[in-house]
Amino acid sequence: MSDIKTKVQGLDPNVRARDVHGLARNTGNVYEALVIITKRSRQLAIELKHELHQKLEEFAVSSDAIEEVSENKEQIEISKFYERLPNPVVIASEEYINGELYSRYNKKQEDDL
Repeated sequence: MSDIKTKVQGLDPNVRARDVHGLARNTGNVYEALVIITKRSRQLAIELKHELHQKLEEFAVSSDAIEEVSENKEQIEISKFYERLPNPVVIASEEYINGELYSRYNKKQEDDL
């Protein structure tokens, strides 16, 4: 996961318009390209969420008193870092455009069609 975080550091977090025909160049179908990007973005979202929860669990305090809410600067910095990361869809789109994603059909699905 650290590889993804270092790779996206220079990535522009803003959404940009994309050439639809350029996306469909590899698959021949716009919808297939969007499905590939969507599946990868879901994987990224789950991985990033899991990693964030693991890091924040280190700061979890099991206390019954609601009044005892303490702010930890390190915890705040970790949260801000993950908030500044680009959206998983932006990351997946860049990976797809750069040819870093691999997709294939299952043989069973091809036979069913």
